[in-house]
Amino acid sequence: MFNKILIANRGEIACRIQRTAQTLGYRTVALYSDADTNAPHVQMADEAIHIGPAPVNQSYLNIPAILEAAHRTGANAIHPGYGFLSENPEFARACQAAGLTFIGPSPEAIELMGSKRLSKIAMLNAGVPCIAGYQGPEQDDQTLQREAVRIGYPLMIKASAGGGGRGMRLVHRPDTLLEQLRTARSEALNAFGSAELILEQALIEPRHVEVQLFGDTHGNLIYLGERDCSIQRRHQKVIEEAPCPVMTAELRQAMGEAALKAGRAVNYVGAGTVEFLLDHDGQFYFLEMNTRLQVEHPVTELITGLDLVDWQLQIAAGLPLPLRQEDVTLSGHAMEVRLYAEDPAQGFLPQTGDVMRWEPAGGVRIDHGVCEGQRISPFYDPMLGKIIAHGATREEARRKLLRAVEDCVLLGVCSNQGLLAELLKHPGFVAGNFSTGFIGEHFNDIARPAPTPEELGLAAALFYQHSANTHRSGLPGWRNNANVPWTYRLAVQDEAKAISVSLLADDCLQVEVDQHAIEIHLLDTDGRWATVVVNGIRRRVAYHLEGTQLWLATTSGGLCIANHTQVVANRQIETSNGTVKAPMDGAIVEVRVSEGDTVSKGQLLLVLEAMKMEHPLKAGIDGVVKRIQVVAGDQVRNRQVLLEIE
Repeated sequence: MFNKILIANRGEIACRIQRTAQTLGYRTVALYSDADTNAPHVQMADEAIHIGPAPVNQSYLNIPAILEAAHRTGANAIHPGYGFLSENPEFARACQAAGLTFIGPSPEAIELMGSKRLSKIAMLNAGVPCIAGYQGPEQDDQTLQREAVRIGYPLMIKASAGGGGRGMRLVHRPDTLLEQLRTARSEALNAFGSAELILEQALIEPRHVEVQLFGDTHGNLIYLGERDCSIQRRHQKVIEEAPCPVMTAELRQAMGEAALKAGRAVNYVGAGTVEFLLDHDGQFYFLEMNTRLQVEHPVTELITGLDLVDWQLQIAAGLPLPLRQEDVTLSGHAMEVRLYAEDPAQGFLPQTGDVMRWEPAGGVRIDHGVCEGQRISPFYDPMLGKIIAHGATREEARRKLLRAVEDCVLLGVCSNQGLLAELLKHPGFVAGNFSTGFIGEHFNDIARPAPTPEELGLAAALFYQHSANTHRSGLPGWRNNANVPWTYRLAVQDEAKAISVSLLADDCLQVEVDQHAIEIHLLDTDGRWATVVVNGIRRRVAYHLEGTQLWLATTSGGLCIANHTQVVANRQIETSNGTVKAPMDGAIVEVRVSEGDTVSKGQLLLVLEAMKMEHPLKAGIDGVVKRIQVVAGDQVRNRQVLLEIE
């Protein structure tokens, strides 16, 4: 028995576990690094203890420090959440050796299923359908090249110890194999501590369907339906739903029984997920098993009416499963999106920054670990939270979720909010006709949404009002003639436009943007919300104005607009295409060139690691490396100059 649970994690999953644990009467202990001192999961816990500096290997992956924290706080159980140490068998063993209840499966099950290579061998022996590939112990380039020829192209490289798209590469041609092996090994070693790889035949545009398993210490094992997780970018899930739109009763039973075979092969206890790829012909193949709670577990909770964290705690306490297989019922449809701090228009690069406004939408479930004033750092995964909706039908769930995505207010950091809305509105997704290649097929060239004339006009009106409120005369500067327009230069992503603002009768403003005349009446502004009438239509808009920078909430997400009216024009002609700047905060993993080297456009220069992913930085022009301002291991800031080519 246990009464105090230390949660060896952070962010939304730490908050999620605490909600159930505290409801059931357990005390909770949170861990926090230097970067998470005031994070929501820390504020929510009964007790919190500092675990170390921001880098994960010095904090959330530091097993001795975590065990010491449990000892100091008197915690007698540890919940690992997902990610970090959740699938580390040595951590599970260390918890057992310290006399702590590990809320998860056995170390042996974690170890076997945590290796894509060994788990695939075990699944083949258990009679679970598997994809053709290579899962042997020889890892040299020559062996992998030979096996790649046998398997055929396209093929997938996968980190044996990995997940979440890290250490994973799709290879179309033999001439790119060696470079892809090198980067996959490097990323796998940095993320999971193991460079071991497997190769698999690449299924073209399959569905990604997974089955939720639960086992207890009394030999009972059941499955709780399936989830479709096919909408992905860079092999990371973006939208999940339950049930799968193309599922039949016969296919569900077949996949469920295959998942049970996988679980029985390792005497599985606790929450686990068996992932499959489903092809166009209805054939499915084992992908991997995750020996932990999944990010997307809420959609299963909403269609079953169950609390899966509650089940985890019951099973860890030695109780039997609350239900038998025949008692499991599925009701309605649930759908979830993952809100990431990333820029889809820049290849989904993770983003950092300060959260100036965060107001989740109502009417749906939102699991998050975000608060206003929080710094989104480069040290952790860029997922901020999850928005989840349930409906009687798939269409009802989709409609509710779309409204909630558009209504969430997130200002201060770039996110994928606009892309999520576009995905949910796409006719192919609405019809349930999609695969893992959906984003690549329909959103291959994502452009940052251009601000509408109305949005720019509203921004000018808010700048005008703010300026007027700072002058006793009520006007932004003295004028002989009130009818003379005030001209603003407003910029989005450094592209500035001239916008004129004229004061009409009854405090109404006329704004001209790109030859569009817009009437705007600011009825009320309180620094957070503006009640406005734009061309006769009244609505409320969230905003944050600080100095010359305005963040405006739109249906495409947060829009940052800078007031360049007082900025002196820079007349120098930019010829610095050879200047390589950091696209985000992060750490330099590798410098591939030296000063004086001749380089070609597109050549790899540096590798930047941020938010658990490696990002190649390439030359924008042909030339000679003039100056290198970083070395491997340096921490760099967004927009910092790293290298110059002339």
